[in-house]
Amino acid sequence: MLGLPYNHTTEAPATFILVGIPGLQSSHLWLAVSLSIMYTTALSANTLIVTIIWMDSTLQEPMYCFLCVLAAVDMVMASSVVPKMVSIFSSGDNTISFNACFTQMYFVHAATAVETGLLLAMAFDRYVAICKPLHYKRILTPRVMLGISVTITIRATVFMTPLSWMVSHLPFCGSNMVLHSYCEHIAVAKLACADPRPSSLYSLIGTSIIVGSDVAFIAASYILILQAVFSLSSKNAQLKALSTCGSHVGVMALYYLPGMASIYVPWLGKDIMPVHIQVLLADLYLIIPPTLNPIIYGLRIKQIRNRTWSLLMHCLFKHSNLGS
Repeated sequence: MLGLPYNHTTEAPATFILVGIPGLQSSHLWLAVSLSIMYTTALSANTLIVTIIWMDSTLQEPMYCFLCVLAAVDMVMASSVVPKMVSIFSSGDNTISFNACFTQMYFVHAATAVETGLLLAMAFDRYVAICKPLHYKRILTPRVMLGISVTITIRATVFMTPLSWMVSHLPFCGSNMVLHSYCEHIAVAKLACADPRPSSLYSLIGTSIIVGSDVAFIAASYILILQAVFSLSSKNAQLKALSTCGSHVGVMALYYLPGMASIYVPWLGKDIMPVHIQVLLADLYLIIPPTLNPIIYGLRIKQIRNRTWSLLMHCLFKHSNLGS
């Protein structure tokens, strides 16, 4: 048995108190400024990507559709946590209601589960486009794309719903101070009067299966892509592929490594990594990828870069004409 039965009638706390980053209170103002800049950049860049793809009828290939969905998910993921983080770091407004806490928990973790699925879908799209270009439209039909998107969403929902239910139904009868910047499920579960290991074990196993399989298939896709590219005689094509794959892998590393650290470190022991480093990594992996994804996956694509430049020039000249 992982724990003793507990009384579900224990009254839940009205609010939780988010500590922020324990031990780094002196840096909270600097963190608030940095997060505000990154969040503004993420919202602006992802909104621009979604707008361009939505408005331009020539950008309707699977790659652009997946990129549009990724941009929307990035905005949801960042918006679920960053405004509250900035409020905590800048003004000390660190209270969050019980219901708001678990709503935030659900959206944050569901969005991360959707994002890893989208990264796999985009890697598969690139594999088909480069390794099987003649069959691209036959393989990635609108029906297949819809099936992939629905499967990714269902997988995230099926994973997160039981986890949120398990944590929200724990009895909270002690401290309501969450040693984190947002309602991360392990940090919240630790406050329970009952043994939190069942929910933590569920999270560990579920995350390992989802992320482990996604990373394995992503790695296989990029290996096959590189093999196909290096079989070409063009050095320019090889260098371009290395640059593109390298930047994609870099962004994925910034997404997966901190996320895995926040899951596995609590199970390995507190002495492996200080709490403030754990919290800081968990914070950054929710804001750095949404900031970099539209640049690495979007603006590096020539068609989107050209459409962005045209849109900006149109807005600039329109503003100038109105001013004159």
